[in-house]
Amino acid sequence: MTFVQTELASQPESWSRAAELADGLRGSGRLPEAGERTAVVGCGTSYYMAQAYAALREGAGQGETDAFAASEFPAGRRYDRVVALTRSGTTTEVLQLLAAARGTARTTAITADPETPIRSAADDLVVLDFADERSVVQTRFATTALTLLRAHLGLHTASVVADAERAVAEPLPEGITDCTQFTFLGQGWTVGLAKEGALKMREAALAWTESYPAMEYRHGPISITTKGTATWLLGPAPDGLAEQVGATGGLWVAGELDPLAELVRIQRLALALADARGLDPDRPRHLTRSVILTGE
Repeated sequence: MTFVQTELASQPESWSRAAELADGLRGSGRLPEAGERTAVVGCGTSYYMAQAYAALREGAGQGETDAFAASEFPAGRRYDRVVALTRSGTTTEVLQLLAAARGTARTTAITADPETPIRSAADDLVVLDFADERSVVQTRFATTALTLLRAHLGLHTASVVADAERAVAEPLPEGITDCTQFTFLGQGWTVGLAKEGALKMREAALAWTESYPAMEYRHGPISITTKGTATWLLGPAPDGLAEQVGATGGLWVAGELDPLAELVRIQRLALALADARGLDPDRPRHLTRSVILTGE
């Protein structure tokens, strides 16, 4: 088995541990408290998890919450809290942002490896070392970090873990591995998950993938949908969309599990396609575990 296969399969257990950790963090001040104006940042996969959390937190009435790629953070905007998601703790853009934010906002870093520069870069550290990964392609750390944040908001239940167990074990949708193009859709917090699903497919399988807010799909992107393409929705479907996709001849996949568990199914699809194409998902081309820029 590849590293990423092992890491993917361990997600239900990691999510349970993250939920327990979230219980212990309540009232500690290490994660955003209700009412704090919060920015969440990351790069790549972590940025998409930041988008999902920002939508969840603001939707839960916990306070204004924005998500940014670390390199695109608006320097003049003020927040009470900046939360950085960084598996490696070494990503240049994240470290630079935290240095710039020092003294203007309380900063929290969620990481898998505390023995890195992130230890001194952030005011507070939340360590998910049990979710660290050897693979370049992220699966377990990203979803575990989001589970921690969902649980801190009181939005995690045991049924989410049960759905993850199903996602790991049950067959993929019939005919999905025969498709040549994949579109992932979401609404609200699942838009970030749809983006991450598309990224996983590109990283691991070099697949042609796209992602959109579900209601935007009819505003142009549906034009590429035809026989041999797949449209996968994470969460509830807008009225009539399944029928419209079906009329194109494309394969419609309705996400029946918790959307985060649906992301696990997409991760499995990426690995299945990588295997079929003779690719090593532990070593995707042109990618490294962390982007560390020199000469900065």
